[in-house]
Amino acid sequence: MSYAFCSKDFAAKPYWWNGTPRPQTVGATLPTQTDVLVIGSGYTGLQCALQTAQAGRHTTVIDAEDLGWGCSSRNGGQISGEIKPDFNQLKRRYGSDQALSLIREARKALEWLGEFVEAQQIDCDYQRCGRFVAAHSPRQFKKLIAQAEQQTPGLEQTLNIIGPGDQSSEIDSRYYHGGLIVDSHCSLDPAKYHSALLQKVQDSGAETIDHCAAMHIEANKTGFRVTTSQGVIQTNELVIATNGYSGNLAAWQQRRVIPIGSYMLATEAMPIERAEKLMPHNRVFSDTRKIVVYFRRSPDGRSLIFGGRVSVYESDPIKSLPSLRQEMLRIFPQLEDVKIRNTWMGFVAYTFDGLPHLGKKEGIHYAMGYCGSGICLASYLGHRLGQQLLGQKEGATAFDQQRFQTRPFYTGNPWFLAPSVRYYQMIDRIS
Repeated sequence: MSYAFCSKDFAAKPYWWNGTPRPQTVGATLPTQTDVLVIGSGYTGLQCALQTAQAGRHTTVIDAEDLGWGCSSRNGGQISGEIKPDFNQLKRRYGSDQALSLIREARKALEWLGEFVEAQQIDCDYQRCGRFVAAHSPRQFKKLIAQAEQQTPGLEQTLNIIGPGDQSSEIDSRYYHGGLIVDSHCSLDPAKYHSALLQKVQDSGAETIDHCAAMHIEANKTGFRVTTSQGVIQTNELVIATNGYSGNLAAWQQRRVIPIGSYMLATEAMPIERAEKLMPHNRVFSDTRKIVVYFRRSPDGRSLIFGGRVSVYESDPIKSLPSLRQEMLRIFPQLEDVKIRNTWMGFVAYTFDGLPHLGKKEGIHYAMGYCGSGICLASYLGHRLGQQLLGQKEGATAFDQQRFQTRPFYTGNPWFLAPSVRYYQMIDRIS
């Protein structure tokens, strides 16, 4: 690969790994028996394991790759506490009361995460920075105005409209047509957060084992017998926490999440004055397109981290990098001379109803399907799942045992994704 726009230290790996490499569990061996086995070492699995280990349950966390190798160390570090369906969509499905409960629970997750980071003294560059939702057309700007002026009673939040003539105070770009500031949204360094959370789990006495792929699950009288690449382990309780990386180990769960690749790049470090001019208030950004792009400055303020989907089919992030960079330059043409330091991708887990799900099927506990809001929802629902395993009443959530939909002929390979992407690209062009 010899793209002239790449820096001399270019790497096809997440930007976050530059400062926080993936941890290694040198010498860790798989026990033959455990009280709780958690498959997946991302935010969901670790938060669940933290609860059970602190309560004295022998807890083991395994992962097929390095610990936290998936989206927990690959995401953009943007925290929303929102779910995809809006109040009116949820009201039509479930009625007003349940719609309110679902949205409030998601926002509670955002508040909970901030409290957790503060109480546990997690060093992860956590910041309540606010989000700028940028309108990609005048029509979309009018919709943002309506969103701010017609909030659902009981779900009000601080929203501020920024008109096209004033948007230079938020973003140095002429691409957009004004936008909306959501005051409560936050940011962090996802790999630093994961690393600190992992240390808490290990300090609590849980065993964490990397490169230990679960291969087969067999239910028996005392729980489950799980065959892994490092041997067999018997567990009383089993948790699937693999989200967008769920394979055919547990087919029921796999059929209910849709892995969708999201592609990212990080620029080389810029002079701080130049980076600050791009986004003066250091907020997180997303826009109103169906095929959304999202971006922010790095925690040190000097690099642009930019993500989105630029290909119809899943692609090698190196191959898709020129297209992703061009998307960045449409918004920030002044970055033509800035080189790319990192590129990578990760799988987001969507669901057919746009909601996260937490529950138990055939004795297997799970939480998954965060639909792009995984930092706080995965953390919060993993925490609640751990409480549920301990029989604690406070573990109950509005997302428990919601009907977890799938579709006929869907087995985990989203064959319908390419035509869906083309359709939404068309919608973005005409909206």
